[in-house]
Amino acid sequence: MVELETRELEYFVAVAEELHFGRAAVRLSIAQPALSKAIRRVEARLGVRLLARSSRHVSLTAAGEALLHHGRHALNAVSAAVQKARQAGDADAHLRLVIKPGGDANLLSGILTAYAQQPDARRVDILFGGATDRADYLRDGRADVALLYAPFDDLTRLAYETLHVEDRVAILPTDHRLASRDELRLADLEGETLPRWKGVPGGGTGPELVDVPQMIQMIALGRTIAILPRSLVEPVPPGLVCVPVADAPASRIVLAWAEPDRRPLVASFVAAALAATGRRRRPTP
Repeated sequence: MVELETRELEYFVAVAEELHFGRAAVRLSIAQPALSKAIRRVEARLGVRLLARSSRHVSLTAAGEALLHHGRHALNAVSAAVQKARQAGDADAHLRLVIKPGGDANLLSGILTAYAQQPDARRVDILFGGATDRADYLRDGRADVALLYAPFDDLTRLAYETLHVEDRVAILPTDHRLASRDELRLADLEGETLPRWKGVPGGGTGPELVDVPQMIQMIALGRTIAILPRSLVEPVPPGLVCVPVADAPASRIVLAWAEPDRRPLVASFVAAALAATGRRRRPTP
């Protein structure tokens, strides 16, 4: 079995990201000749060429692209494992919860109250993530638990429990042709300009958006409309209306954590969140 040291993987990732040995050496605080020697040693051990070098250019081979992709995940996993080990041995460790600003459907206050009554409750640090990166906080160890929206957030390699299920609504300007309807179907919205969300593949043909406040402004200006979980637009801003979309798949707010995380710190918070929202834990597969 071929093995690489974590340090060697860090060296390669730095060179692959910088595509320049000098800059990578500065970033790693080592001498450039030592870095070059380390990369050659890695290539010899793996038996593949990772970098195509010339006098003025460094590029990745197909093998290098593959090692960069999987190497980043491996380094994140090592970092997360170290953090989890330290936290597990720290009786005073805080629990870190990442949320999207305004993205808790008014559940958070009740969850925190229920958790505070747990005999092993710790201090909860609230972190605010962006529209699409909160799941990454769990995968790389920056957070212990997260409130995510399914099916919009990527739940790959995460464990989760559903806390709340809600309908999805079309957010429209008050003067829109469909604004007076009591209910819509997806077919009614065909041909409408829908936004693109930064960091999310696919989407509509409208402006690229990074958060809900920006979306609200673009809708008010008539540049786009959107279909979102109801809780993200309550209370409804002036100048806009929300019309239920009957055949749009329901949205779920889930409490998620890294799949292998079995710490009592996390289990206690999950139990409190389920109790606060009146949900039962899913049976273990």
